[in-house]
Amino acid sequence: MDVHRKLEILADAAKYDASCASSGTEKRDSSDGKGMGSTAPGMGICHSYAPDGRCISLLKVLLTNACNYDCLYCVNRASSNVPRARFTIDEVVKLTLDFYRRNYIEGLFLSSGIIRSPDYTMEQVVSVARKLREEHHFRGYIHLKTIPEADDALITEAGKYADRLSINIEMPEAASLRQFAPEKDVRAIRRTMGRLRLKLDEAEEDRVAKTTKVKPPRFAPAGQSTQMIVGADSANDHTILHTSANLYGSYRLRRVYYSAFSPIPDASRALPLVQPPLLREHRLYQADWLMRFYGFDVGEIVDDSAMLPLDIDPKLAWALRHRDRFPLDVNRASREELLRVPGFGTKAVERIIATRRTTTIRLSDLARLHVPRNKALPFIVLSDHRPAPHRLDAAGLIERFKPKATQLGFGF
Repeated sequence: MDVHRKLEILADAAKYDASCASSGTEKRDSSDGKGMGSTAPGMGICHSYAPDGRCISLLKVLLTNACNYDCLYCVNRASSNVPRARFTIDEVVKLTLDFYRRNYIEGLFLSSGIIRSPDYTMEQVVSVARKLREEHHFRGYIHLKTIPEADDALITEAGKYADRLSINIEMPEAASLRQFAPEKDVRAIRRTMGRLRLKLDEAEEDRVAKTTKVKPPRFAPAGQSTQMIVGADSANDHTILHTSANLYGSYRLRRVYYSAFSPIPDASRALPLVQPPLLREHRLYQADWLMRFYGFDVGEIVDDSAMLPLDIDPKLAWALRHRDRFPLDVNRASREELLRVPGFGTKAVERIIATRRTTTIRLSDLARLHVPRNKALPFIVLSDHRPAPHRLDAAGLIERFKPKATQLGFGF
């Protein structure tokens, strides 16, 4: 099989893994004429956008889609009849360098099916990163999938070469993982996450406490991440977000990625026949953002139904459930209170706080502060604006924010 055909198979096989963002790594470049590649701000993100608006990507492939495991939700499971392929180490290295030279990519995201054993698979994945870094002096972004139960020395070596490591927890509940992926052990996954956290903590302590000119050992400066499949089992949004909160607290993950289940060929009868709405995945990301940057707890985000509403975002849904806290005086409220106003993002709040130190914020200032007026105005008080009491108490307030109905087309 030629490399082009392998790339078709193994790039397509990798598309189900969403955990490939590159935020948070150390800055490197090759402006000194040594090496190749860089990790300039925003670079290395797979099919996403940098802060300055550029669309950037990384080469996202599997080393092989052959796998010993028979996870029911995975298109590459052992019992699947998909075409199989396997890159050699040199083929992945050459593809990465060739794609970089053509300005197609900013880095590499490499995963693999489990072949022979976790140690053998992990050693193959690490060999790609080692060769790129040591033989070709590649300084671009590298994200490696970590194989649970792999030897600790291999994990350490992976962190030496990779910017980020990740292990997919796959399911929000241990019972679901046992049902859909009987060869996987949630305890082994969490043990490996724990080992990664310890190594990350040690690297951070060495960096902070550095007293000599000797550079401390490098270990995955962009941290670790994971992914959960949404909609393959019966777990509700409260369970998913509670699991995420536990992962963030226990293992200091940089990101939890949510991947809406997609029906696969020859699927097990235990799996749903249709995928969940993609909007559910989007709402989970919004809720995740509220936990990480806005100070919300899981119990505040999800109401008694245990599911996030699909028609409005979770922050607006919280505000509508707590109308007694509004309207809020923008010129007097604390940062924590401002972060809970619908339409106020973290950057907008910082701009508001900076502005009100020198002047009183008025209605006309909102546009300059990049605040969406229609969403925020019913919930805030300004020096020249106070919403009428009935606007917050009106039973139809929620209807104001729901998307308008549109006429369905006929497809021709």
